[in-house]
Amino acid sequence: MEEIAASRGEDGKAISKSIGVVQKSVPDTGEDAFTLAYEAGKQAIETTNVTPTQISAVFVGSESHPYAVKPTSGMVAAALGLDPFCHSADLEFACKAGTASMQIIDAMVRAGQIQYGLAIGSDTAQSKPGDALEYTAAAGAAAMLLGHANDRRALCRIEKTISFTTDTPDFWRPNGAEYPSHGGRFTGEPGYFNHVRTTICAMLETAQIQPQEIDHVILHMPNGKFPARMAKECGFSTEQMEHGFIVRDIGNTYSACSLLGLAHVLQKAEKAQKILLVSYGSGAGCDAFLLTMLRKGTPLPPNPTETAYVTYSQYRQRMAV
Repeated sequence: MEEIAASRGEDGKAISKSIGVVQKSVPDTGEDAFTLAYEAGKQAIETTNVTPTQISAVFVGSESHPYAVKPTSGMVAAALGLDPFCHSADLEFACKAGTASMQIIDAMVRAGQIQYGLAIGSDTAQSKPGDALEYTAAAGAAAMLLGHANDRRALCRIEKTISFTTDTPDFWRPNGAEYPSHGGRFTGEPGYFNHVRTTICAMLETAQIQPQEIDHVILHMPNGKFPARMAKECGFSTEQMEHGFIVRDIGNTYSACSLLGLAHVLQKAEKAQKILLVSYGSGAGCDAFLLTMLRKGTPLPPNPTETAYVTYSQYRQRMAV
């Protein structure tokens, strides 16, 4: 944050403290939403030991697909060696397109139409130079491989999922525009807070569960301030938020944000623990999931490379490619 702030003559420490973000992830040279989605999908397959040809659906949620006309999902399916008889589509609903992918795959599995499917959220988020979004818009991807809950490899079970959607234009990018626009503080109320609050209350009522009965909570993280405030308002503790609260060190990875938080929780959660996941996408809507761990969480392999830092000018050059 201090590197970005210095380019504007602003106080980086004060801004970092205000938004609850210290640093953010950025794409490498030549890296885009497809390459990130591929890497996430590859890791999901290797972690679960599912044969790629058994996966017959892949949906990729993103608002930074590399092509306007050419499916990211089709490229991912081919690169991962999935069966060509594969349900594939690209989704877009701002930052909740990744969880929308999960809902579709879950429904197809429950209907008996497929055995396994990949739900992916991937973004290299764009922000106009000098815009407030530049402090948090980040890059990342997460992939969830979904199958039947009675599969011996199953890690957790989706108990319930609900969605809440309105036409609230807090964030938008017209066709052909290079960068998105946003409604400033309008993105708080009636955008993020109203939708996340309403969705949490609806899930608690639908599932007949109290906040204290949930072990882990993941809320969409546009910054560090919004989800912390929302959690406190809804009666969730810092401990419940701890493992999924990753925005401080990677920023807002948009469609990947909620799924990355879930990936962190799935490594730490214990058998029988309950997880609440609530995504948020501007425009606006939320997806919520209540999950139960079927066994102890599985750690992912350690990152083989060290974190590399870039200057602000290097970052802007990469984003312009």
